[in-house]
Amino acid sequence: MKLLYKNIFWAIITLLLVAFLFSFFGNINSQKTVLSIDQLASKINAGEISKIIVNGNDLEVELKDGLKAVSKKEAEAGLSETFRNYGVEPSALQQVGLEIKEESGFRFWAGILIPALLPILIIGAFLFFMLRQAKTGMGQAFTFGKANIKLFAQFKNKITFKDVAGLKEAKEELLEVVDFLKNPKKYLEIGARIPRGVLLLGSPGTGKTLLARAVAGEAKVPFFHISASEFVEMFVGVGAARTRDAFLTAKKAAPSILFIDEIDAVGRERGTGLGGGHDEREQTLNQILVEMDGFERDTKVIVIAATNRPDVLDQALLRPGRFDRRIVLDLPDIKDREAILKIHSKEKKLSSGINFRWAAERTPGFSGADLANLMNEAAILTARKGRKEIIQQDIFDSIEKVLLGPERRSRVLSKEEKEITAYHEAGHALVAASIKDTDPIQKISIIARGRAGGYTLKTPIKETRLKTKSQFMADLAILFGGFISEKIIFSDVSTGASNDLQVASELARKLITQFGMSEKIGPITYGKTEEMVFLGREISTEKNYSEKIAAEIDDEVKSVIEKARSSAQKIITSRKNVLKAIAKELIEKETIERKEFEKLIKKYKLKPISL
Repeated sequence: MKLLYKNIFWAIITLLLVAFLFSFFGNINSQKTVLSIDQLASKINAGEISKIIVNGNDLEVELKDGLKAVSKKEAEAGLSETFRNYGVEPSALQQVGLEIKEESGFRFWAGILIPALLPILIIGAFLFFMLRQAKTGMGQAFTFGKANIKLFAQFKNKITFKDVAGLKEAKEELLEVVDFLKNPKKYLEIGARIPRGVLLLGSPGTGKTLLARAVAGEAKVPFFHISASEFVEMFVGVGAARTRDAFLTAKKAAPSILFIDEIDAVGRERGTGLGGGHDEREQTLNQILVEMDGFERDTKVIVIAATNRPDVLDQALLRPGRFDRRIVLDLPDIKDREAILKIHSKEKKLSSGINFRWAAERTPGFSGADLANLMNEAAILTARKGRKEIIQQDIFDSIEKVLLGPERRSRVLSKEEKEITAYHEAGHALVAASIKDTDPIQKISIIARGRAGGYTLKTPIKETRLKTKSQFMADLAILFGGFISEKIIFSDVSTGASNDLQVASELARKLITQFGMSEKIGPITYGKTEEMVFLGREISTEKNYSEKIAAEIDDEVKSVIEKARSSAQKIITSRKNVLKAIAKELIEKETIERKEFEKLIKKYKLKPISL
C-alpha cells in the first residue's frame, strides 16, 4: 500500500511537470496578436510597422499605434527574401527598424529535444515503475519463507530482573540459564549440558513476556523474539520454512536465546485438527521438534517459550531434551502485589502518605498486568478530576473500577429500587460479619458499577492456597444473604439475586462432584470433562455415573443449598435491627467504608454466629 501511494505521488508530479512545460512553450505568445506573413507584408507597405525583432524564425512585431504582434518567417529563406517574395517595397522596408536577437541555447535545445524525448521519458518512467513493482513481488515471493525474527536491540526500554517484582524462584531459574550462556565452561567441566528449552507457564498477565524481556536485558548474548502465530500461513510448508529460518538465524549468532511467545498457537496436540497430517500448524510443530532435539545436537541456542495453556501442548514438545525446564508463574501474593504497585507508580506523581499495603490487601487475585492497569486508571482518574497528584482514594476507586466497571451515577433508581438494593447489600454484609471463616467487609455500596446494581466488597486477611468446606459454606451463606433479606423485609424477592443464586448453585455442585465434600456420596469426583483441543476450550462434560448417582448428587446439592440458606435466614431473622440500621445508612450515604461499618455493628454488640 505504501509503494502504491509513492507511485501515485510520482505520477502526479510527472503530469504536473509536463503540463508546466507545455504551458511554458505553448503560451509564450498567447498574449500577442498573431499575424500571417502576407498580413505583415501589407502592414509594412502601409507604413504601420515601426520595428521587427528577429529571433530565429520567430518575428516580434511592434506597430506604430503601440500594439504588439508575432509572426513567423519561412525557415529556409532569409527575412529580406521572404518580404521580397510577398511584394514588400524596399523603401517601405527601410522605414522599419530591424533587430536581430540571438536565440537562447536553452529554448533552442528545449524546442528540439522536448518534443522528441518527452514521450520516451514518460514511457520509460511507466515501464520503470512496472518493473520495480514486479521485482518487489518477486522479492516477496522469495522471502515468503523468511521468519520475521527480531533482535532484542529493537526494544526501547531495557528491563532487568530488578524491574520484576516477586517471582523469586522463576528469576533464579532464568538467571541460571543466563549464567550458563555467559560462563558455559564451569558447567561443561563437570559434565552438565546446556538446557534445550525453558517453558514459562502461567495465567494471562502473570509476567511471562515481562520475564523474557528481563532475560534479554540480563543476557550478554543475542536475544531473538518472535510470536508463534507468525510462523503459520495459509500455504502449506511456509510455517516449517520460517521455523528453519528462525533457528538458523539464532544458530548463526550462537550462543543465543530464541523467545517464542504464545507457543500454543502452533504447539497444540497433533491429530486433533481438521487438516490431518497435512495441517500447516502440525507441519510447523514437527519442524520445531526437529530443530530443538533432532539429529543435530551440537547447538548453543536456548529456546524460551511462553503459554497460558500448557494443557493443550503436544507431549513430544514437553519431553526432556526439548523443554527441559518448566517454570510456573503464580499470581502475586500480598507482598508481591505491594512491590508491583510501587514499581508501576515510579513515573507517576503521588501525594504523600500513599499506603500501597492497603491497596494490596484489596486486590487478591490481581495479576501483574491488572495492577499496572490499576495504577494507570488511578492516574487517569486524577487527571480527570483536575488534580496534580494521585491520592489514596483514587487508587481505591480504581480497584473497584477494574473489578466491577465504572460508576453509573446516571442510573437513577426509584425510591423502592434503592431500598431493595440497600437491604440486599445489607443482607450480604450482615451475614459476612456474623460468620466465622469469612473475610472482613471493606466496602458496601448501592451505586451501580458495570452490570452490578450494588456490591459488597470483602477481602481476605491472609491469603491461602487451600480452602476448607467450612469456608465454602460461609461463602454460600453470604451469597444467600441478599435473597433472604429481601424475602424477610418485603415478603417478596427480585431479580437482583439471580447472579447470587447462579454462583451458589455452581459452587454447591462443585463441592459434591469435584471437591468430594459430601459425606453421603463420599470422596469421589463425578463427570469427565471433554475438550476439543483445536478449539482450546471446554466443550462438554461426560456423564460417567448412573442415574441413581445423578439423583443422589441432586439431593446433596439441594441439601447444601438448603443448609446455607437456613444459616443466612437464622442470622438475618435474629438481627433484623442490625440489618435495618445498615440499610438505613446505605440509603442515606450510598456507600459505607470498612471503619464506618465496623463502628456501626459494634453499637449492636455483634458476635459471630457459627455455622
